Amino acid sequence: MSFIEAHGIVKTYPVGGAPLTVLRDLDLRVEAGEMLAIVGASGVGKSTLLHLLGGLDRVDSGSVAVAGVELAGLSDDRLVAFRNRHVGFVFQFHHLLPEFSALENAEMPMRIARIPVADARSRADEFLRRVGLGDRLHHRPGMLSGGEQQRVAVARALVMRPSVLLADEPTGDLDEGTAESLHGLLREMHRDCGLTSVIATHNPRLAGGCDRVLRLEGGRLHASEGAP
Repeated sequence: MSFIEAHGIVKTYPVGGAPLTVLRDLDLRVEAGEMLAIVGASGVGKSTLLHLLGGLDRVDSGSVAVAGVELAGLSDDRLVAFRNRHVGFVFQFHHLLPEFSALENAEMPMRIARIPVADARSRADEFLRRVGLGDRLHHRPGMLSGGEQQRVAVARALVMRPSVLLADEPTGDLDEGTAESLHGLLREMHRDCGLTSVIATHNPRLAGGCDRVLRLEGGRLHASEGAP
């Protein structure tokens, strides 16, 4: 069994009173340790797919299994616990809490998981240093550059030591130079943390640095031309 498996996924949203099917009979397999890029035009459902793979939303039909766990079989509470422990998310916009420092923001998943404060603080410190922010621990988001804020978001996604990283346009709000630096960081953390990663992106350089590229079109995934 692949580490992430999706079979026959269907997801429909009501739009103006009429159903809009975003994903239709979609299948996907991601092997353990693989770094997969999902590309496609805006609005085709890349974010929707990542939300379903990570348990932020539920499929209308079909199945999603992560590390052998069928997500549809989990209650809402168990799904939240599974997501917090096993899946790290990075979004286009960092969603940091402006009133808290980088260290406090990175601690949040561990505080939710009721990890002792001293342990949470130590691990948040460790991961912020790993992403190059050892001298920014006590800076609030407003005092950080866009790239630094996104690095805090990466640290926050990894402090629970998840097995899966899902990144939704993680460089979409960054300039070219900062985006390139973040590409390198994501590849480094993927390797060093032993992750299985799925990255939705418009950036051809980020996609090209992944092990495999799939294109989402017409509600299904297809091999991308020119993929590595």
